[in-house]
Amino acid sequence: MLRQLVLAAVVLALTVPTKAATPPSPPSKGGDIGGVRGHYVEARNCDVWTGPCFANADFNLTGKNAVMAWRVDQGQFNNVDLQGLSVAAVIVAHNTLGLDQTGPAKAVLIVDQRANASQREALVRLAKQQGGKLLENVVSVQSAKVELNACECKKDACYELSAGAARIKTRCLDTHHDKVCGNETAFHPPLTQGVTANPAGVVEHVYRGTGLGQTWSDFERRGAYVGTFEVR
Repeated sequence: MLRQLVLAAVVLALTVPTKAATPPSPPSKGGDIGGVRGHYVEARNCDVWTGPCFANADFNLTGKNAVMAWRVDQGQFNNVDLQGLSVAAVIVAHNTLGLDQTGPAKAVLIVDQRANASQREALVRLAKQQGGKLLENVVSVQSAKVELNACECKKDACYELSAGAARIKTRCLDTHHDKVCGNETAFHPPLTQGVTANPAGVVEHVYRGTGLGQTWSDFERRGAYVGTFEVR
């Protein structure tokens, strides 16, 4: 009798359907956002650390040119690994990039020549997302050696960018030497989103390339931001 009960239990266990394991959900791509972080620098030919009287005097006269750059220290964007790669944007705007920071403008993108086809596309999309309306009209995408180095100095303000025909070199601001009107602040915010940056002095801000119909060389201005960026 006991043997019959055991056999019946085994048969019943074999005939009862088991619940299939639920496969794991694929990770959310989150649009074009993957999760990257790194260093950021920008320079423009108007002061960003300034007072209102000087800022208003610049309007529609200067400050229409800028260079921005991102170096990815770690992470993926659009499911593409971009660690160690960089991209720069060179901008010519119709208005001063101070009181009006949303364009219209035209831009050239300079992509790290080490990037493969997928990385190149991802770097372009990353720059366009971060640059917003300023990078809606990209007239040319170029490939060059792009290097962004952060130097050791007070407040980490010494950055140096070499991106083909574009170059930026910054320094720390001296609150005594660089003050003019006495009420200087970070009057104009950074040109891009998702950055944690401090104003810095421009030692050199140069573009000698093609595609924009303009070149420029600007020196010793309070017109840079340096810091980090993060895209989740």
